[in-house]
Amino acid sequence: MNVLLENPLLALLPVLTTGLLIGRIQIAGISLGSSGVLFTALAAGTLGVTAPEGVGQLGLVVFVYCVGLSGGPGFFRTFRRRGKAFAQLAVLLVLSGAVVAGVGAALLGVPADLAAGVFAGAMTSTPGLASALEALDGAGRAAVGYGLAYPFGIVGAVLFAQMLPRMLRLDLAALGAASADQEDRIERELVLVENESVRGRRVSAVDAVNEANCQISRYLLDGRMRPVEPDFALEPGQLVLVVGRRSRLQRVVDFLGRKSDRTDYVLDAERERMQVVVSSSEVVGRTLRELGLLSRYGVTISRILRHGVEIVPGPDDEIEYADALTAVGDRDDLKRFAGYAGHRVRIFDDTDLISVGIGLLAGVLLGMVTVSFGDAKLSLGMAGGPLLAGLLLGHFGRVGPIKGHLPRAARKLLEEVGLLFFLAAAGTTAGLGLAEAVGEFGPRLLALAAATAAVPLALGYLLGRRLFQLDPLETLGAVCGGITSTPGLGAITAATDSQTPVASYAAAYPAALILMTIAARGLVNLLGV
Repeated sequence: MNVLLENPLLALLPVLTTGLLIGRIQIAGISLGSSGVLFTALAAGTLGVTAPEGVGQLGLVVFVYCVGLSGGPGFFRTFRRRGKAFAQLAVLLVLSGAVVAGVGAALLGVPADLAAGVFAGAMTSTPGLASALEALDGAGRAAVGYGLAYPFGIVGAVLFAQMLPRMLRLDLAALGAASADQEDRIERELVLVENESVRGRRVSAVDAVNEANCQISRYLLDGRMRPVEPDFALEPGQLVLVVGRRSRLQRVVDFLGRKSDRTDYVLDAERERMQVVVSSSEVVGRTLRELGLLSRYGVTISRILRHGVEIVPGPDDEIEYADALTAVGDRDDLKRFAGYAGHRVRIFDDTDLISVGIGLLAGVLLGMVTVSFGDAKLSLGMAGGPLLAGLLLGHFGRVGPIKGHLPRAARKLLEEVGLLFFLAAAGTTAGLGLAEAVGEFGPRLLALAAATAAVPLALGYLLGRRLFQLDPLETLGAVCGGITSTPGLGAITAATDSQTPVASYAAAYPAALILMTIAARGLVNLLGV
């Protein structure tokens, strides 16, 4: 034991390993995940174990920077169009949790450091904990409050997702089966054109195809499917390949003619299809109609992969940064298009460590900037600076030579390592005061954690249904996104095959993720230490 006390680096490894093992334990399908490290660190801290100096701050900087990169592409854009309702609901959820934690702490006499930790734990927000500790200059017992409240947050969200539908007599499986998205698998059909009204017309001029968000990507010629050329025109008797959502595909088939039974054709998909990740400013923010890719480059965009969800684009759909476009065309045309729009997936997924280093440096420098307001001084700190740098780089994709994109695997690895270092340092520091805090405030902390976890869930569902007029599946997904609870979403998706909760979760999550950090810091400042 003395060896571990005298060698913080040696002590760090068993704390991390044991915490990760505990995080894998599942009870009723619920596990602590990476947060298991916090609990082992708290226990180790009570024995006098410490983390190596500076490792916690390094972990914090890396973690929040990666969080910013992750949330950047969706954070600002969720406030537009359909995502606006989900983002607004997320804002209200975060604010309600902060109000409950703040008012409850004042009434129960809970100190600001513990209250901020309870808020972050009840809302299952590790970035919130990071922000609170930054506001406390690394001192205080926020990690203790977080550790006590986190089980309430994670179990509360799962129970909410499982029990509320039963209480309201909602059959999520039936709702999912009845929703349109169950008919929205992307399919393709070989269609025999029989409609005389389309004779001589280009695909872009056929409203029935465009309005259904379907694409005609190929036509049959001499037993082989060929990509449509810029001057391609429809003619009765042609066999064309139509790609679209199943619910909309049939209306296009019926309009054009009828489904063909032919199967004796060659589809040279590998040579005539390429996935291109968008990074060009000339493409981002413009619609497919504005880009005119078929006439300019001879390619058709048949599908878009965005935030893990595949969609068939319509002519008026805007392209976003890091969209993965499935382009169909001749090989030379595809190469020209890839050079114009961005990069092939394999090239785009190269990790640029120089950009990572510069981005982290920019974030640290931003965090060190201090602005004075009379006697008061304000700075973003080591949580806010890297977070802002990551957000901006993630949103714009590139600032000069600095890339704002990290491959998902690389970003998740850096984010996870940074989080583990941060939790280990925070837990061992707070562990010294664990027994004292629990002995003095234990019951009050548990009551505050329960209220902070329960009120946003109940209020969020009510606001989603009544104020924003969302359907039950949308509301459940958005509420889980608003408290950044992936286990809660998992409980919903286990009850339905619908992707509606996933989409609404993804729309609410970025706003909640970032606002948690602001709210946690605000609690510390408002309540005082």
